[in-house]
Amino acid sequence: MKKISSLLLLVLSCAVLFAQSYKAPADAKVAAKLAQWGDKKFGLFMHWGIYSIPGIVESWSINSEDASWIPRDSTQNYETYKQWYFNLNKQFNPVNFNPNIWASYAKKAGMQYVVFTTKHHDGFAMFDTKQSDYKVTSKEVPFSSNPKANITKEVFDAFRSEGFMIGAYFSKPDWHSEYYWWPRYATPDRNNNYDIRLHPQRWQQFKQFTYNQIQELMSDYGKVDILWLDGGWVRPKASINAEVLSWGAPIPAWDQDINMPNIAAMARAKQPGLIMVDRTVHGEYENYQTPEQKVPEKPLDYPWETCMTMGDAWGYVPNDNYKSTNTLIHLLVDIVAKGGNLLLDVGPKPDGTFPEPVLERLTQIGQWMDINKEAIYATQPIAPYKTANVCFTKSKNGSTYALYLIADKSILAQKITIKTPPQMPKKISLLGVRSSITWKQIGADLEITLPATAKDLKHALVFKID
Repeated sequence: MKKISSLLLLVLSCAVLFAQSYKAPADAKVAAKLAQWGDKKFGLFMHWGIYSIPGIVESWSINSEDASWIPRDSTQNYETYKQWYFNLNKQFNPVNFNPNIWASYAKKAGMQYVVFTTKHHDGFAMFDTKQSDYKVTSKEVPFSSNPKANITKEVFDAFRSEGFMIGAYFSKPDWHSEYYWWPRYATPDRNNNYDIRLHPQRWQQFKQFTYNQIQELMSDYGKVDILWLDGGWVRPKASINAEVLSWGAPIPAWDQDINMPNIAAMARAKQPGLIMVDRTVHGEYENYQTPEQKVPEKPLDYPWETCMTMGDAWGYVPNDNYKSTNTLIHLLVDIVAKGGNLLLDVGPKPDGTFPEPVLERLTQIGQWMDINKEAIYATQPIAPYKTANVCFTKSKNGSTYALYLIADKSILAQKITIKTPPQMPKKISLLGVRSSITWKQIGADLEITLPATAKDLKHALVFKID
């Protein structure tokens, strides 16, 4: 009981800390873009890199921490394994890469912004950085001779042409950089592997390396709307809080500050209004927060986005366990009803294509969104947010929507009940059918009689209440 109580206190203190530490942007251009992003509701996340070749967890298998979620062949010497992993760049050759197809499927699904991994923790740059030769355009990478070798540019251009907001995922730690993991020492955990207090010049080189790579992304890749920074352990030591402690990860005695004020000033000079997401380092440079693989129990008091995988893994793994279309639509509805956005992640295959289940899910989500998008985009949460299997949203023009979640493969009853809706209607319509809807009030609830054509609707019925 003592352990449970301690854990509960930690969780509660984290929740309080998040709310207290959010700082709304003072820059009017950032605030305007943040509001625009908040109306988009649905985005595409992509984890793609050399880890897709063997179909393993992204980057983390070269981290020497002993954790069950970090899979690695335990029979192989660690240094040998790490070298094998880093050399996967010499096999990277996605000959079927066509980001226009990706953007087309994402647009049909109703997604309106994209966040692409320009560099994960392993340091392999998916863009033509001049700071390192560990990149997709390096001569030792087979794909470097392809006209589309500068993958980040190709992805950004393709999605931008479809009207998407553009987000650049960038890992602050770089496990391939000699300025972060110095070859002079072992690499026992996720942190940099030397004492910065004893080697300040080496850390200064890493700070400059990081600044220069972000500067390239902000300068050479067209309009960028979101800089999505991962690797929250790279942060000022003074910002280590209960949330960081809850990770259970090693914490060095020194400060891993990379000078975010300097990076932010440069990035926004080149990309005015840029939304910055310095994940988990709450404050001025985290314009919205990002619950990972979970949905909050209730609306939050600040902008937020759930980032969640379509399958179990962030990157491509063979035979991944993909969530059903029904589950994904219910997640989107639940998140939007609580005022958040859903950033749904997929992992492209090593040949540059999306797995077939991904294409199927995106197509089916799009079919539902074609009918019901007005209850999703540019909406606001409205109490009671959710009752039983019904979620509520409100449009800016005052319409209220009740989104009735249908369990997968269930058969609709002729009459359904919406418990305690935000308001009693003068008129109800069902999106996707032309038939008039009959209803009656029973206490604080609504009983709705469905027309016969409602049986053709899937996943969630959306009632517009005027």
